[in-house]
Amino acid sequence: MSKKIHVAIIYNEPTVETENGGREYASKIGMSTVQYSKLINESRTNGKVIDLSEVGVMEEKEDIQAAMISLGYDTSIFNMSDDLDRFLAYLKAMQPDIIFNMVECLGDSAIHEMHVAGIYELLGFTYTGAGPMTLGTCLNKARAKEVLSFNGIPTAKFFVCKDIKKLIADDIDLSYPMFVKPSNEDASVGIDNKSVVNTFQELKERVGYILRKFNEPAIVEEYIDGRELNVGIIGNKKPIVLPISEIDFSGLPDTYPKIVTYDAKWMEGTVEYSGTQGKCPAQLSPAVEEKIKEIALRAYQLMGCRDYARVDIRLSKNNKPYVLEVNPNPDLSDDAGFYRSAKTYGLSYTETVGKIVEYAIERHPTLGKQR
Repeated sequence: MSKKIHVAIIYNEPTVETENGGREYASKIGMSTVQYSKLINESRTNGKVIDLSEVGVMEEKEDIQAAMISLGYDTSIFNMSDDLDRFLAYLKAMQPDIIFNMVECLGDSAIHEMHVAGIYELLGFTYTGAGPMTLGTCLNKARAKEVLSFNGIPTAKFFVCKDIKKLIADDIDLSYPMFVKPSNEDASVGIDNKSVVNTFQELKERVGYILRKFNEPAIVEEYIDGRELNVGIIGNKKPIVLPISEIDFSGLPDTYPKIVTYDAKWMEGTVEYSGTQGKCPAQLSPAVEEKIKEIALRAYQLMGCRDYARVDIRLSKNNKPYVLEVNPNPDLSDDAGFYRSAKTYGLSYTETVGKIVEYAIERHPTLGKQR
């Protein structure tokens, strides 16, 4: 009997609020996964707002492991946290055939997502999803927009502000309203109902907030008034563009901007979360749908994505698509946008995860030759 392929699922451990009001990794304060899940369920029962950016990864890793086991893979799960010595010791001891890479940051720094993938590369491990260069470039929102626009892919006009003193009204060549966000974050971090600005005073206040809060440049772009679409893509040699999903903003109060804020994406129990629902497939004319899928696929390939990714697009009132962001290694939760599209395409959760691993196996120096 041939040896089972070992898939190591490596993820970010969530942090929890401590008694002194700070935050710490759950394991460092002696909290097990079971205890963490109990804490979350109690919070839900009591009607508290829940941050699903932290909850999701705990549930997602278990769903992925269940899928891997059902497909006949041997699996292990490793909690990344920020202990590099422990991480390297794990890789050396376990020598997994494939790494299912769920790591999105190290400590609280999103840029380390690319560095973790770099460690896999340096040590010769085969892993799912995008490589370091793609992860880093897509996280740098300004650089990603430069690459896209240089290659003829439409994206909103923008500029980057590193110093509030250099933000001068007469020098701005963009039209209001404008959209302001951190230049090097993901998962809608730093985006809230004040992110859309209509005056120079509002712009100055929001840019100042981003600079202080995140200690990184702010990216300012023209706000595209229209529909928000998510285009999931899976595969490499012959990528499949999945059915387009749409974020329905009709549940938001009229006074709220029609954007996907951090609360809308992650904070269960908020007005934004309940008022923004994903729908798939999006109702589009055949011509517009074809154009959107063409642009999304070009962006996927241009940015060097592999295995799977999600391209976020804003469709203007006159049906012109603008790429907002390219998201390699998107959330794979069974209620997230990527799987919503995969499910509409006809894939089960297990099949979706299985395909991603199969694409990685094709890159393996020995396993790939056996396929």
